[in-house]
Amino acid sequence: MTGWARRVSALCAALAIVGTTAAPAGALPRPRDEEWWFSAWAITGKVWSLSQGDGVTVALLDTGVNAGLPELDGAVVPGTDTTGRGGDGRTDIDVESQGHGTSMAALIAGQGGRTGMVGVAPHARILPVVVTNGREGDLANSLPPAIRYAADHGAKVINMSQANPASMYPGHCPSGLREAIAYALRRDVVVVAGAGNTGSADNAPQLPAACPGVLAVGALDNAKGVWDKTQRQDYVSVAAPGVHVGVLLANGTFDPEYSGTSQAAALTSGAVALLRSRYPDMRAPEVVRQIVGTAKDVGAPGPDTASGYGVVIPGAALQRQAPAGAGYPVVRQMEQLASSGAPADSAGPSSPKAPAGRHNDGGGGLPPLVLFGVGLCALIIVVAVVAAARRRSGGTPPPDDAPPAPGSPSRFVAPPHAGAEPDRTPPPDVAPPGGTPTFLPPVDPPGEGRH
Repeated sequence: MTGWARRVSALCAALAIVGTTAAPAGALPRPRDEEWWFSAWAITGKVWSLSQGDGVTVALLDTGVNAGLPELDGAVVPGTDTTGRGGDGRTDIDVESQGHGTSMAALIAGQGGRTGMVGVAPHARILPVVVTNGREGDLANSLPPAIRYAADHGAKVINMSQANPASMYPGHCPSGLREAIAYALRRDVVVVAGAGNTGSADNAPQLPAACPGVLAVGALDNAKGVWDKTQRQDYVSVAAPGVHVGVLLANGTFDPEYSGTSQAAALTSGAVALLRSRYPDMRAPEVVRQIVGTAKDVGAPGPDTASGYGVVIPGAALQRQAPAGAGYPVVRQMEQLASSGAPADSAGPSSPKAPAGRHNDGGGGLPPLVLFGVGLCALIIVVAVVAAARRRSGGTPPPDDAPPAPGSPSRFVAPPHAGAEPDRTPPPDVAPPGGTPTFLPPVDPPGEGRH
């Protein structure tokens, strides 16, 4: 190899290294030490290399969000208020817990900022919709228009870290709320809610978690122990970190002592955003099947009313195939509601779709300079191939220092099957609704045994 060819080869190799190591995961801030769910879920080590939530909008139906905090800089888009107060949702009106909506937004898409609070899906965007001031508000009336607004304004995930008693309603869900959830499901939106925080008291059903088609989330501690106040109800599908889950308050301070299914729901919504970003063509029921089907069982074997099918494992949901033929109730409800009534009758913005059968590689693309360099290398290689072909066919010989023709192409070998099916076999009595998405070869989910 001549001198200039060696230099070009070295340049191309360097660009390849930059292209694989300059992923935004490396540029993201390190989470606070108190954010124990990052290590439990192996977020920075394994999950962010697969997805960071790019292209996904999470609607936050809450008390609004203090969008001016540096921890949420650029992460909050204009929303609305369904309580009659007016505004675009980018002010937190909570009068009860110092900024409930702001806290949930930072758990999902925190950017670091002054306190260092980082969300699990930092490249996702938050669409704030005010439904309560934290003390007053009838969720049965404020949630339905909020859900419809979110579905019409590009949300692929709706987070409702809210709970009101539901026992007075038939089926524990007001008809208007049920219809709004069905509307969102027809728009291919995943709807997430906290299970409720009165499990050690009256343990009454709570809305919106009790409504059909909602992914209801219970709360666990960092040893996979069930929180004593989490609701014990048949509607619970999964559980997530919710005990001593530190939050960012609306005044910009960090408080490490908060607990509740609100946090568990927000973190689960972040995990859903990661999955929707990596697999943008995956339908909402299949997204939830992945979340539920790759959850890790906790406590006694099998599903239960406190943790559902187990603790959410984002890395497993991103890489492992959920069991085929699993009859998870929430997935069945989603399919039924999505097919009920007329198709959604208003068009709104939607997330960009990847070609069928493809997935996003997470991150957010390569820097323009790297792309230019890679293109230049490709051009040089093409010139080399043409020159070599002409030399073999007797054409004009290339200059002495022309790069040699590239060798035979490398063979890409798929990783061996290293994963096992989830610990639990879900009810086999219901056939899987819809098709099965294409996934990477299964691997062991990151962070198992560390919750």
